[in-house]
Amino acid sequence: MMAREWQFDLPEKKHKNKYFGNLKVEVIDSGLCCHCAACASICPVDGITAGDAPIDFPDWIKECVDCGACIKVCPRWDYTPKNGLGDYIEVTAARSRRFVGQDGAMVTEFTASALEMGLIERAIFVARDSNWRTKIVTIKTPEQLYDRKITGTKYCYADVLPALKDAVLKSDAVGFVGTPCMVSAVRKMQQAFKKFERVKLAIGLFCTENFYHHDLYNFLLEKANADLRNAVKTDIKKGKFIVEMRDGSKVRIPVKDFEEIIPSGCKVCQDFAAVDSDVSVGSVGSANGFSTVMVRTDIAKSILDYIREKDYAVFDQPNLEAVQKLCEHKIKIHPWPPKKEE
Repeated sequence: MMAREWQFDLPEKKHKNKYFGNLKVEVIDSGLCCHCAACASICPVDGITAGDAPIDFPDWIKECVDCGACIKVCPRWDYTPKNGLGDYIEVTAARSRRFVGQDGAMVTEFTASALEMGLIERAIFVARDSNWRTKIVTIKTPEQLYDRKITGTKYCYADVLPALKDAVLKSDAVGFVGTPCMVSAVRKMQQAFKKFERVKLAIGLFCTENFYHHDLYNFLLEKANADLRNAVKTDIKKGKFIVEMRDGSKVRIPVKDFEEIIPSGCKVCQDFAAVDSDVSVGSVGSANGFSTVMVRTDIAKSILDYIREKDYAVFDQPNLEAVQKLCEHKIKIHPWPPKKEE
């Protein structure tokens, strides 16, 4: 069991109640929670819930065993924002020759290549159902990645980390794709729990905000009569949220109009470029149809070298200044500490 491998001292409480009570006051109720679901994945009694609703532990007063694990892995406990470009070995722009994805399909290409190289045995991906709700898929072969419902960005919360916990209990080498907050949470999990050292590849996505599915679905339906059940792709480009429909039409809504449904935890996040990842991927800084790829660690560099060797991708020059500009923009729109409302 995971509990037998805990490698941390108990965190200091800030309130007299149980540890989840501390997390509830300091992170959840205060609006800092980023919904990474690290706490839900690590809870030894499986009492913490995530999904398409705020993090909760309905009967925590009775059922919480006061272990402190939820606080130890929470990236928002004693929060200091991460930001900027972060450290990197190489930055390039690329487009996969064999997969179709959000832009250059390089998240898909990195995952497939890591599987081929034997660096990972499985990867946790976020797919979608016919209603555009997120669902977790375990990828064990590159062939699975030709399913278009698996690739592409959904812009909705997904329970990636609970699935990752299950994966590290079954495999010695695991990869996953996640938002910056998820990646930062996994780094904390790796420090506290030996089993999470089995996470060998963390692919981080460029990210400004994420949404609850029900909020995004209702917003698009009410504001633009765009039903996500009829969508084939969602994207954000040049300040517009774009929904491509099955009939070929496209709905474009200014990103600033989404302010009312942006979760509070996203409004204090400054990490656009997923600085804690092994490799960060996004469309900003590359031409249409390409992905910007920021290689940060040796394992990611080995995968990129393999992709080049196999001629699995077309490469181009990235515009790192464009990525830097978005990093600075996220700091500006998500100030820390938050501005107090007058």
